[in-house]
Amino acid sequence: MRHNHFVASLIFAAVLAILATPALAADPSATSKYIAYIGTYTTGESKGIYAYDYDPTSGKMTSLGLAAATTNPSFVTANTSGHFLYAVNEVDKYEGKASGGVSAFSVDAKTGKLTFLNEVASHGADPCYIALDRTGKFVLVANYTGGSVAVFPILKDGHLGEASSVVQHAGSGPNHERQEGPHAHWIEVTPDNRFAVAADLGLDQLLVYRFDAEKGALSPNDPPFAKVEPGSGPRHFALHPNGKFAYVVDELKSTVNTMTVDLQHGVLKSVQTISTLPRDFTAHNDTAEIEVHPNGKFLYASNRGHDSLAVYSIDPKRGTLKQLEDIPTGGKIPRSFAIDPTGNRLWVANQESGNIVAFHLNPKTGHLTATGEILKVPAAVCIKFVAVN
Repeated sequence: MRHNHFVASLIFAAVLAILATPALAADPSATSKYIAYIGTYTTGESKGIYAYDYDPTSGKMTSLGLAAATTNPSFVTANTSGHFLYAVNEVDKYEGKASGGVSAFSVDAKTGKLTFLNEVASHGADPCYIALDRTGKFVLVANYTGGSVAVFPILKDGHLGEASSVVQHAGSGPNHERQEGPHAHWIEVTPDNRFAVAADLGLDQLLVYRFDAEKGALSPNDPPFAKVEPGSGPRHFALHPNGKFAYVVDELKSTVNTMTVDLQHGVLKSVQTISTLPRDFTAHNDTAEIEVHPNGKFLYASNRGHDSLAVYSIDPKRGTLKQLEDIPTGGKIPRSFAIDPTGNRLWVANQESGNIVAFHLNPKTGHLTATGEILKVPAAVCIKFVAVN
């Protein structure tokens, strides 16, 4: 019996490791075409979501223009087939209620244009992040000002249904200006689709939910959350490809938390906290995005204020971080960034300067070198590479 239990444990661990490996680490030659969609804020010159044809071999971006006019599509995601794209509409009012919107679009693979399908209420003001579950049947949304998370079914024609689950967070943190209440900032499911993790900046918590992939329902895990240092303000979360470690970027204290992960029980434990900034930097800074390289050797985090990318090496046994360098992003207020499908380039969206800057990424050293390619996109927030046929 012990032998059988040991073998079963090994098989389970192997399956989780495979599931945890990002799809973008696959050979880009297996996909004929990629489109990079850019989410923006439309309070200024931007009109909505912009599209670029992307050649992963050369790293060349070719503008396809405005893909869809829509209000404040700050974050976008797409299903694995590349047929449909979904965006949050980061506003505080929807049909007169304290809510934002969530929009669905069909994708024209030839032109990159998006056709509007429908929009539903996000059930919380200022939705700021969106992701799909592993079946592609649901989208999950984090509502920042509303302090809530919600799940929406995807219908057969790509339209969004009304929310199948809404959870309102409650509480506050020690930073009275930024943590006066809950502020859900990120949510995604684990690789096995059994749990959803939500980062709440206002609560200094990573809330863990059991995810029912049949009903699209969220229920509290036991334990229901993991804590970070008070006043940290956890913003975004990145799971290591091996499924054993995770990293949380803290907006308010400009730090990254290393966590161990028990995917079987949905348990997170903090084991290290490290700064994203040089020791001599004393001006104001807010962090934004965090991402692990598909090879699992390096981690990147963006600084708004210092306007840089912090680069770390990852200890393969313990998962802990060592900062290697900080690289200027070539613009002001870097928000999200994305590693391309080859793992050899990184693109940073600088919101305030309205540009997207490309970097060569050395997968052996983690080092970043600016390529000189700069895209002009007003109020750029996020970058999503979508494989289309």
